Amino acid sequence: MNICVFCSSSNGIDDCYFDAANQLGKLIGERGHNLINGGSNVGLMEASALATKAANGKAYGIIPEAIHERGLGSKTSDELLVTPNMRERKYLLRKKSDAFIALPGGFGTLEEILEVITLKQLQYHSKAIVFINTNGFYNPLIEQFERSYHESFAKEVYRKLYFVTDSEEEAMEYIENYQPEDVDTKWHKVPEKK
Repeated sequence: MNICVFCSSSNGIDDCYFDAANQLGKLIGERGHNLINGGSNVGLMEASALATKAANGKAYGIIPEAIHERGLGSKTSDELLVTPNMRERKYLLRKKSDAFIALPGGFGTLEEILEVITLKQLQYHSKAIVFINTNGFYNPLIEQFERSYHESFAKEVYRKLYFVTDSEEEAMEYIENYQPEDVDTKWHKVPEKK
């Protein structure tokens, strides 16, 4: 299985996040899966790729040309695809992956994981999506989701679109046992204005 991991490209973050990336990469490799990521040689991207390879797995990176030209392309990857732009990078990450995991990350990670959730909601795919909530990193985002459900910006059934855990092992078990299910994607009924 090709598992796409969205995550930070920062080297300046706490060790607990690197521990999570190392553990996830180790599990991906040990369980005979492949890692697909953004192809950078820094941060959790590189850490998870190194751990996957050390556990006899394969790591594939997809990086846009503008970032690659800055010398940030991974030398760890078994294959590194260089795309002309971010749009093509994200398309290939989605196309080549069988499941998605978000480790903690910045704006890019949030944009990528929210896009795959939105595309699943709209039935463009039915792949597993997991947040690994290391150190409670995603608590504020999950609270925002809950507010969206509570105030009818999103339907409560959309909780089924993704899975949240603080355990790398549990994330892998969820993905390996994942069975797509139909999620009601009908629009909310809009009350008439008075």
